[in-house]
Amino acid sequence: MIGVDTSETPQPLPRGEIRAFVRETFGLRGTLRLHRAALGGDLIRAPLNVILAPVFLLTRLAALLARVMKWPRAADWLATRRILLRTRVATEVAARVSAFIHELDGHGIGPGAPVDETRAAIDAYVSTRSAVAEIVTLIVVILSGFLLFHTATPGLVSLAGPFADLGAQTIAIDRFPLGPGIGRLWYGLFPAALPIWMVVAVFLALSVASAFVTTFAGLVADPVQVATGTHRRRLERLFRRLADRAGPEGLAREHVAARLGDIGDLAFNLIRFLRG
Repeated sequence: MIGVDTSETPQPLPRGEIRAFVRETFGLRGTLRLHRAALGGDLIRAPLNVILAPVFLLTRLAALLARVMKWPRAADWLATRRILLRTRVATEVAARVSAFIHELDGHGIGPGAPVDETRAAIDAYVSTRSAVAEIVTLIVVILSGFLLFHTATPGLVSLAGPFADLGAQTIAIDRFPLGPGIGRLWYGLFPAALPIWMVVAVFLALSVASAFVTTFAGLVADPVQVATGTHRRRLERLFRRLADRAGPEGLAREHVAARLGDIGDLAFNLIRFLRG
């Protein structure tokens, strides 16, 4: 009888365990428990991560370019740079995923990857989840612009203008010498001047509000991703990469989607500036 070499047989995914973990960790009750850690320092780290996110995207794009140019060392170094600040919620998610993988490894059904590879894969997994929170914030900004001002607002800069203009109009009408009624007619024909300090102040206020939304966006995003199977598929991809020793994951599409708002905001305001 000819023996069959099973050393290269791929490890089957523990789908049942993954489903149970996803429901427990990211379901409605699970995400509520996760976000208890968000109160406090995460309200500062979240806006800083929004600022650092373009740098993160550039490093990952540079890693892809280095891989295409056959520079594996540079590609691996760029792909493993930690740019974003680790929030307490992200730390909790990483700890739970790490414990889950370690538990499965102990029962012989985990990926069994080296510690450094596992840590890098979990970091990528956590950063992708954080990018989804930014996408939720972007959706809120866009919907706010359409519902309140009937205009496209792909970012905070685009949204700050209409809000500041509304504030300037309201203040000018209230202070009109002949009363608010006539002031409303007057400034309907001759809009009030919009001081730059008001735009800056509104932008800063919106930044604080968006930081709050981003920090707690997982309360909505996590259960939705559980229902759609997104969390499960993302975790399965993590297991496959670790089991296959596939190395660092490429740039996740969630990071690109999160940055589309920044690109759209820049383009929108540039066009508006050029049109005068």
